[in-house]
Amino acid sequence: MSRSVVLSGCSGGGKSTLLAELATRGFATVEEPGRRIVADELLRDGAALPWVDLAAFARRAVDMAIADHLTVRDQPGWTFFDRGLVDAAAALEYATGEDSVSQLGHGIRYNEQVFLTPPWPEIYVGDRERRHGYDEAVAEYERLVSAYTALGYRLAILPKIEVGQRADFILASLSEAGNS
Repeated sequence: MSRSVVLSGCSGGGKSTLLAELATRGFATVEEPGRRIVADELLRDGAALPWVDLAAFARRAVDMAIADHLTVRDQPGWTFFDRGLVDAAAALEYATGEDSVSQLGHGIRYNEQVFLTPPWPEIYVGDRERRHGYDEAVAEYERLVSAYTALGYRLAILPKIEVGQRADFILASLSEAGNS
């Protein structure tokens, strides 16, 4: 059983805030590859940005997600990922039409329980690194549900509650599944 747990779902649904909450509770966390890539590309005036070259961005996200997983795979305890390889593969598949999810998604396995942040328009905001609109975020969410389901993960939709309660929900779910 993998101790690597993915937080995925709708862009702007509270994943990064939830990851920060889990970090304050002492858990190891891995920040979203996409945010790190966008920050780096903007800093150096690069083109591997989702609104410039989605395929290049997704390829970088795939590489980063693989490297992230390899970096933490032997850590004791839970490691929580803000997105993972399946997210990057789904973006690459969307950008190129290649069957990236089935080609890449089986190579690295996370904990079978994946936690999804659902579309939540009341908290969705765009910013310098998230330039797409809410409708595009919802379409991405639907692609992710399909990708994780196709790869045999069990999906838990996070309730729309305050961040501490969301963290409690995740930890209780993992404990109930015998993953403590």
